[in-house]
Formats: sequence, C-alpha cells, structure tokens
Amino acid sequence: MGRWQPDAQGRLEQAALELFEERGCARTTVEDIAARAGLTERTFFRYFTDKREVLFSGAGALEALMVEAIGAAPMSAAPLSAVMAAFEALGPWIESRRGHARKRRTVIAGHGELRERELIKLSTLATAIAAMLRKRGLAAPAAALVAETGIAIFKNAFERWADDRREQDFAVHVRAVVAALQAATAGIAPPSPSSRGGGATRRTPSRIRRYIAFKQQHVREDLQRRDCRFRDVCSNPVAFAR
Repeated sequence: MGRWQPDAQGRLEQAALELFEERGCARTTVEDIAARAGLTERTFFRYFTDKREVLFSGAGALEALMVEAIGAAPMSAAPLSAVMAAFEALGPWIESRRGHARKRRTVIAGHGELRERELIKLSTLATAIAAMLRKRGLAAPAAALVAETGIAIFKNAFERWADDRREQDFAVHVRAVVAALQAATAGIAPPSPSSRGGGATRRTPSRIRRYIAFKQQHVREDLQRRDCRFRDVCSNPVAFAR
C-alpha cells in the first residue's frame, strides 16, 4: 500500500462512523477503523489523537469560521446579532455535512463519553466566541453571556435542522430559534430602578411597612413618656426621691 491515499481523513471519518453504528464506540479500535478505511494505524494518528476525536474533526474549522465571521460583522451590530449572523454565514459549510451530521448525532447520543466530549467542544467554541466579542469592546461578563446564549441557540437550531425532512437551510432554523427565544422572553419586564444594584433599596412589602410604622410610633410614644417623666423629676427632685 502506498504511503499516501486520497481523502484519507474523510475515509477514516466514514469508517469510524460506520463501525460506531455497528459495534458501538467501546468495541471499536483504532485498528478496526484504519482497516475499514484501507489505511494503517500510523496514517490514522496523522489526523486524529484518538478514535473519539474522529467525530469532532470539524470542530476546529467551525471555530475558525465563527471567529472570522463575528470579526467581520459591522462594529455597529449588537453582539448577539453579530453571533447570529455568523451562524447564518456557516450555512453552506453545515449544509455540505447534512448526511454525516445526522448519523453522527445518533452515534453521539448513544455514548456518554461522546456526549461529554461534545460538551467540551461546545464550551471551547463558546470561549472563542467570547474572546472575539471582547476584542470588539464587549465587557467580559456580557461577552460570556452572549457566547453561551449563542451556543444554546446553535444547538437548538442544529437539532431542528437535522430533523427537518424538508431540508431547509440552517439559517432558516437559526432565525426560527431566535424568534422563539424572543417570544419566550417578551413578557419579562426589565428590573425597576429600585431593584438594581448601586445601593438602591428594594420595595418593601406593605405588611412589613405597616409593622415598621407601628414600631416607630410605639418608640416615639415611649420616648415621649420618658421625656415627660424626666421633666417632672427635674422640676421636683425631692418628691421623686422619697
């Protein structure tokens, strides 16, 4: 066998996916994957660090495309809008992997160790998105929030896209998820000035206010009685000394 084979990485990815479907991840070895692809184990390790990584070979490309697209967004664009536009721009790249993505999702869903690795990859993507948003001038806490929100939207849109029998574009599902999120949060009122930080006080329930007013009145009356007694003592100390 020659040292170089055309599309070796793609063949390894396809072989791994088939074997994971047939045998499960735990009962599939690197040797099995390489043999199914008609390659050697040495060739396998040129492309992947372990057998699980085969299913996540596109993570690096996805991150690079996302970061580039967010960076190219107009500076006037709202942070979340820039992230959503980047997701939509990924459409052609994701569309080219539809068949593979559906099989891959099924395999990952059936293996806990693969689900865990996918969460790690998504967390890494969120970190990269947040870093780009900080470069665009967004404060770190807000950048992290927008990035995590973006990942949640991406995951939901991806599930819809993978299940869509009409095979609509990924961008269609991104917009649908954003619309659903907006509808779900439409009734949430912004916090009132009295409930915000910076030393502002919160509104006190009426029952507590009435109790406080009662105690204050009680204290005032007690002080008045004490004051009257003090004046009487001062005016006739002999009488009170008996």
